[in-house]
Amino acid sequence: MASILASRQVSQAIRRNIVSLPVRLHSTSAVNRATEDHEPKFLQAVGMFFDEAAKHSNASAETLKHIKSTDSVLSVTFPMEKDGKTVMIRGYRSQHSRHRLPCKGGIRFASEVDLQEVEALSALMTYKCAVVDVPFGGGKGGIMINPKDWTESELERITRRFTLELCQKNFIGPGVDVPAPDVGTGPREMGWIADTYRNFNPQDVNGAACVTGKALSLGGVRGRTEATGLGVYYGIREFLSFPEVQKKIDHHGKVQDSSVIIQGFGNVGYWAAKFFEANGARVTGIVEYDAAVYSEQGLNIEHLAQWRKEHGTFRGFPDAKIIDSPMDLLEAECDVLIPAALERQIGLRNAHKIRAKLIGEAANGPVTPGADAVLRQNGKLIVPDLLLNAGGVCVSYFEWAKNLSHLRFGRMNKRWDERSKEQLLNLVEGNAGRPLSEVERRQMIHGAEEHELVYSGLEDTMIVACNETRQTANAKNIDYRTAAMANSINKIAASLAGSGSIFTHA
Repeated sequence: MASILASRQVSQAIRRNIVSLPVRLHSTSAVNRATEDHEPKFLQAVGMFFDEAAKHSNASAETLKHIKSTDSVLSVTFPMEKDGKTVMIRGYRSQHSRHRLPCKGGIRFASEVDLQEVEALSALMTYKCAVVDVPFGGGKGGIMINPKDWTESELERITRRFTLELCQKNFIGPGVDVPAPDVGTGPREMGWIADTYRNFNPQDVNGAACVTGKALSLGGVRGRTEATGLGVYYGIREFLSFPEVQKKIDHHGKVQDSSVIIQGFGNVGYWAAKFFEANGARVTGIVEYDAAVYSEQGLNIEHLAQWRKEHGTFRGFPDAKIIDSPMDLLEAECDVLIPAALERQIGLRNAHKIRAKLIGEAANGPVTPGADAVLRQNGKLIVPDLLLNAGGVCVSYFEWAKNLSHLRFGRMNKRWDERSKEQLLNLVEGNAGRPLSEVERRQMIHGAEEHELVYSGLEDTMIVACNETRQTANAKNIDYRTAAMANSINKIAASLAGSGSIFTHA
């Protein structure tokens, strides 16, 4: 009972005290000083990790070739008027795998968007969905613009025009392909996409499920905003509880009193920091693109978020050390390092300098293949991106299911559960001869709110996936990235085998 009440109190406290942070505007393809010129690009790196895991899978060579290949890519160009001139806008949507439908993956707005990035991210989405048993194929999209260069009205026109292109090419729909927020996009853009889709598909009663990450007023689900950061917390907590992990990295096994450094203070980094702080960890450092902030005693995350919202930077934040070369903080001593911003942030130039015991990949592809090998040789433990940052797509799945059912989670059973608990408590109090206090009674009778059901579903998903990864890693004596990818490959192969081969063989 005590643990249930404590968990609920933490959840309520976090949701009461939040700062609205701006959407991250920096794409994951940004150049950094961590990688050597000869290191593989993102798409090639994903392929290399796949090839290594394939050696430990049960799939045939033909099936592996099928799984690795991208099914479809849409490239569109359309004109947009700006300041009296015509600007050509380029956008992409990649459907990596349709072994399960719909395809699922975010849409990003960033000037660095290109085809190889979109294909790499869509491949990761395929493997990510499989590893956490979300019944989607992988997709990803992007528009090659810097959102800061466009007004809100112009961004709306661009978003709606891109959605129209997706509609015309059958690259969007509740049963076809379901986008979500990503770099440079958020609930606002998802609302424009949903409205455009419904206008061109008025007969689709499930139209709200064409996109996830929407505002609550448009059919979003409570808990989606913080989902990826919460999933990161659940995943790290689970891995720290494994005895073999504790022995390998010489750690006491609990989040409480662990030191954590997080790179990135956008949606994922902010929420991960909030959940670690609320559960007793010391978040000693936060790294952003212009500066980093460090305090050995632990940062006050809400104060830091408020400061950055008001000043646009960490600079000047009191009671903490400001680091002008932010990448240097990645090399500081800590229990857990969480890259939660950009890809390729730990490469051959800095991998040997990393002193964290555990690296949790909250971002997509933050560690290059070469750096991965160096870190493991140095005794570091890596919790991979395709597992650790799957919280977003997991809760997107819940939102999609909610939209298809046209029913809020808990609406049918909350009051019934409360009455049942009240009757049970009356019996317990009668037999015990001691009534509970009013506070205890309210907390025990309380029926689950939507966000509590979402949190519970996400927690179960992460626990199961982490333990499946652990079992494969221990059984085959391989690292967790390879184990998670091998599990993903086996699940996709089983799905393909169960579907038959009438359309794939002459």
